[in-house]
Amino acid sequence: MSSASDLELVIRGGRVVSPDQILEVDVGIRGGKIAALGKDLGKGDTEISAEGRLVLPGGVDSHCHMDQQPWEGKATADDFNTGTLSAMCGGTTTVIPFAMQMRGQSLRDIVIDYHDRARPKAHIDYGIHLIVGDPSAEVLRNEIPALIAEGCTSMKIYLTYDGLKLDDYEVLNVLDVARSEGAMVMVHAENDACIRWLTEKFIEARKTQLRYHEKAHSEIGDREATHRAISLSELIETPILVSHVAAGGAVEEIRRAKARGLPIYAETCPQYLFLSAEDIDTHDLSGSKCVCTPPPRDKSNQPAIWDGILDGTLEVFSSDHSPWNYADKIAGGPDTPFNRIPNGIPGIETRLALLFSAGVNGGRISLQKFVDLTSAAPARLFGLYPRKGAIAVGSDADLAIWDPDRRVTITNAMLHHATDHTPYEGQTVRGWPVMTISRGELVWNDGKVLSTPGRGQFIARQRPFPPRQDLSRILAS
Repeated sequence: MSSASDLELVIRGGRVVSPDQILEVDVGIRGGKIAALGKDLGKGDTEISAEGRLVLPGGVDSHCHMDQQPWEGKATADDFNTGTLSAMCGGTTTVIPFAMQMRGQSLRDIVIDYHDRARPKAHIDYGIHLIVGDPSAEVLRNEIPALIAEGCTSMKIYLTYDGLKLDDYEVLNVLDVARSEGAMVMVHAENDACIRWLTEKFIEARKTQLRYHEKAHSEIGDREATHRAISLSELIETPILVSHVAAGGAVEEIRRAKARGLPIYAETCPQYLFLSAEDIDTHDLSGSKCVCTPPPRDKSNQPAIWDGILDGTLEVFSSDHSPWNYADKIAGGPDTPFNRIPNGIPGIETRLALLFSAGVNGGRISLQKFVDLTSAAPARLFGLYPRKGAIAVGSDADLAIWDPDRRVTITNAMLHHATDHTPYEGQTVRGWPVMTISRGELVWNDGKVLSTPGRGQFIARQRPFPPRQDLSRILAS
């Protein structure tokens, strides 16, 4: 038991949820850390009543884009101020966005610039993923190992997109470095040749409407690229995480790999459960608000994504928040062809509520599963656990207090991102985070923002896997 003078904040009367149990205990906080869990805690300097509410670990959004360098001359809408503010107001306390290196750039220089962008603006704690778009000898030999040692222990690679895509030989080189350094590699798994070929054929046939975006990004291409990424990972004997899984065929490839005992991990996102190809196929360009890659598939595909969540094939539920203003989406005018619409949608503030409503209150998943998908699993896989993603003595006091029955109709006007739309406009959810606590500080209180830009800290993450430099088994004849 802690004495009255010990605790700066006590949260009383809530149901405390972790991936393995639900406890009716109070949470005592001191020095930004969880100091005590129990029923008879001493009085805190400040007390919060959580009667009738849930106390969950703050969300960890391990896939989001903000203040990223301009893409094809355009910049996404959110910087670290509005991006992390929006996350915080949605119950998320840690984000891991991307420092994006493209061909010809120094990865080290991009990370330095990204730190400079984040430091004065972030409301909540953040890590940094590396996007490796140019795996030169200097990047592979020096820059990546040094950045991993500094706490950027994950990187993303692309199998499509000009300026970013890697060929299989380059992928193998990145995986080799990840194996040696104990880092996680995320893979954007779409078949670039399929996309380019289909896009050219549709454009030649004057089939330029939005509906052809989904058709050009064929589900077959997702399946093939996922299989290829898994095969390269198996060859190098190092784990990967397949990002933003959208298609049932890709889920099947990942499930088969797991059944063979391979260390393959995967995530999915709200757009693949709550949007569909039908939302893109509009008579005007309003459907561009739902254009992203991989795209939302036909509604008949959604059960396969739910099945992947339920059986553990998909361990992580991230937002892939990539916000573009609608004006930038349709800058080419009313006849903008599908291949000129910037890819990406906002969702960092609505990620948790959408899954809680349809998953927990919809009877599909348990509270513990919800916590694992949205907080504990990403923290484990990206080197944050148990500092983040846990309600345990010694962990950071990052918490979200939920009203599990509050009904909210989502509108863009209520959200805190800098984007001029949400693709979930008008959807009603049941269950909403009413308070967010970041390192023991109440930063969001039922509609009131109490944080300031710059209070968030860079979190140097641990290596998620043991470094393995011995290639003798791989090279054995």
